[in-house]
Amino acid sequence: MNKKCLPLLLLLIVMSVFFLGCSSKQETKAPASGNLMVGMVTDAGTIDDKSFNQGTWEGIMKAGTDFSFKPKYLRPNGTTEADYDKEIANLHDAGYKLIITPGFKFENSIFTAQDKYADTKFVLLDGVPHPGSDYSKTKVGNNTVSINFAEHEAGFMAGVAAALQIKNGEFGFIGGMEIPAVQRFNWGFQQGVTYANANLGTKIGLKAENVIYQGTFNDVAAGQQLAAQMYDKGVNVIFAAAGGVGVGVINEAVARTKANHPVWVVGVDVDQYSQGFYDEGKTKSVILTSAVKCINQAAYDMIKGLKDGTFPGGQTLTFNAKNDGVGIPGNNPNLREDVVSKVKEVFGNLKAGKITVAAKGDGLFR
Repeated sequence: MNKKCLPLLLLLIVMSVFFLGCSSKQETKAPASGNLMVGMVTDAGTIDDKSFNQGTWEGIMKAGTDFSFKPKYLRPNGTTEADYDKEIANLHDAGYKLIITPGFKFENSIFTAQDKYADTKFVLLDGVPHPGSDYSKTKVGNNTVSINFAEHEAGFMAGVAAALQIKNGEFGFIGGMEIPAVQRFNWGFQQGVTYANANLGTKIGLKAENVIYQGTFNDVAAGQQLAAQMYDKGVNVIFAAAGGVGVGVINEAVARTKANHPVWVVGVDVDQYSQGFYDEGKTKSVILTSAVKCINQAAYDMIKGLKDGTFPGGQTLTFNAKNDGVGIPGNNPNLREDVVSKVKEVFGNLKAGKITVAAKGDGLFR
């Protein structure tokens, strides 16, 4: 059950994680000469945000250990294009030859940087370089790799798992900004619940009023307030795809569970189980499961590709169920064994193409 990500076969655009989990299982090779210069510019938040920044940094740090180099990250003072441009320039000027950026907010900056710094390679996670808001002029330079994830498939698997565990109840969704990646999580989650109700004997409700986008990724207080309102209406499980807003959702679930009113959260991007501890021994968590993307593996594999001379510059890669790039964590303490077994079966059908999850919201809430 504790399946783990395996290295990406870059030339075939195949990477591996098996269904449940994105913890690295790279083969450690002899240390490199120590001349790798790899840097990261963080998005809003820190490298210990238990989300996108942290997942990216963990992959970079693992590569640093395996390939004998010391990575560096810079945290911008703000979240504007100018803020990102400044830190990318700082890393370039300091000699960093691979710069990894997590999040769609870097799309404009990487569009410019890939031409301006042709001697540097770039990895853009969760986005495609383009100018302004004009996606018709998307460009992935020969020194750039754009990596996207099938969030709808990760959300689908989390929806199936949560529905099977709860069986009968009400679910909700709280997103951060209403952007494509967050929307796909939402739509996939809805489809997972619908699939479980139709095929697996569950009776889960999901109302339009309980599908909300807060509008930011950093308003913790707003996330807690929205969660409180939703739980007060009888919602049992909230899928929070919202960064810092999601932290507020988790905080509210922890507070209620400590007060003997147990509720659940589905985490996002990485395994957020440890963020939901509510007991003194830090073993019990409000995180039912998480919809994960193999962010750490993506970062690691791009560094390995640079080291090995197989960096797939100019390509846009999609990590999905078929290449084991999304799923739920390898270890889910709050899921029964029968649930884990059934979810694994469903994932196998998704991977084999027997189940199709739409990446669009036609007929779905928001």
